[in-house]
Amino acid sequence: MPEVRIIAKNFMDMVASMPAMKLDKLYENGFICEAILRSLPPLAKKYVLQLLHIDGAVLARLFAEWVLPDGLSKHKVAIDRLVQLRLFVEALDSRKNEKTYKLNSTYQRSLQQLLVHGGTLPRESMPSNITVRLPTLEDLETYALEQWECFLLQLISPSHADKTLNISSSLMKVFQRRLLSQRDREAPKLTESGFQFLLMDTNAQLWYIIREYISNSEERGVDAGDLISFMLELSFHVIGEAYNINTLTDFQRNIIKDLADLGLVKLQQGRKESWFIPTKLATNLSVSFTESSSRKEGFVVVETNFRVYAYSTSKLHCEILRLFSRVEYQLPNLIVGAITKETLYNAFDNGITADQIVSFLRQNAHPRVAQRIPAVPDNVTDQIRLWESDINRVEMTEAYYYDEFPSRDVFEGACDCAREWNGLLWEDSKKMHLVVKSEVHSYVRDFLRRQK
Repeated sequence: MPEVRIIAKNFMDMVASMPAMKLDKLYENGFICEAILRSLPPLAKKYVLQLLHIDGAVLARLFAEWVLPDGLSKHKVAIDRLVQLRLFVEALDSRKNEKTYKLNSTYQRSLQQLLVHGGTLPRESMPSNITVRLPTLEDLETYALEQWECFLLQLISPSHADKTLNISSSLMKVFQRRLLSQRDREAPKLTESGFQFLLMDTNAQLWYIIREYISNSEERGVDAGDLISFMLELSFHVIGEAYNINTLTDFQRNIIKDLADLGLVKLQQGRKESWFIPTKLATNLSVSFTESSSRKEGFVVVETNFRVYAYSTSKLHCEILRLFSRVEYQLPNLIVGAITKETLYNAFDNGITADQIVSFLRQNAHPRVAQRIPAVPDNVTDQIRLWESDINRVEMTEAYYYDEFPSRDVFEGACDCAREWNGLLWEDSKKMHLVVKSEVHSYVRDFLRRQK
């Protein structure tokens, strides 16, 4: 089965991968400290708040005593996350020879100041007598989704995209790097990762694009730490409120234009002033992936005869359905298609898995069928998986082949070594032939060398 190669990471995964010096610089900002606190698992939040006013180090075993035995797995996840983000600094108590944890002093100082004295954003929303005709929250959400869909269409299929989107070609190439491939004199085609990207939900796609945007910031002469800091700060603004663009630095003005193209903010121009309005996509940046994944209204109805009805006006939805079904005709608000063996084989060849297709159909099920169990007929999901198994009957595994063993004892010892590392694929005891997984080859090789 094809391997899923795109992993949607959230902001905190990117923060955790930063060097220690840049992390400490980020922790000087109180809003970043609050954003990171909000993203932590519940138990990790508890540990941070308990150590907030403790200056010394605390023994690691004491933390384990704060939870019940059935919570030890959550305790380990919390500690690992805190260490990854350098919120906890590990040390060794020389007297007791035990591991200790201490709250990062920069983070501790910034969070203390924020909780005790409060904090204010660098900019305040503009008064209503200056801004006129601000969009409603419903209009703003519609704008954000339309802008995001327009961006995705330009990303995967420039010929179908709205030409009003003005994302620079150099920036678009950054986003397309892993999603499209192009040969000489041929139109760009979606890669395996590109097909998988399209089947993600909106929040997962957003995390991926933002991660690529930040990861390649150095190539554009932008400091990744400053970029993360501004985006996390932006997530604390109020949805639907207008903020003066003149309060932004030159660096932030360039960033805000890119974010407007992605639908994270909406730009408006008045008679004298211009302003930006954050959308829900922007405020989701500082919360965890699971918290931001809200249930959206579906549009797909799948029947037992494999016909698909999509009640949608979106060009993007039509392009996604073409990935694994045959679109027969399209009305102004209805797309009609069929799932066939040929269309699914084509999808599997492009790296899409049966589970991804079934998951997409279930997550986007129309409200009329979403309440049914199952939302997608069992015969359809079973057949999709059966057709996938037809082309995945042979599994390729990199391996090493051994023969000409000097003795049976050495052969049996090599087999035992491969079994210990769970890497034995095949053995012929009569002819003393052996096949092992490539990842355990070094262990078997070292064993054979020791026998000499």
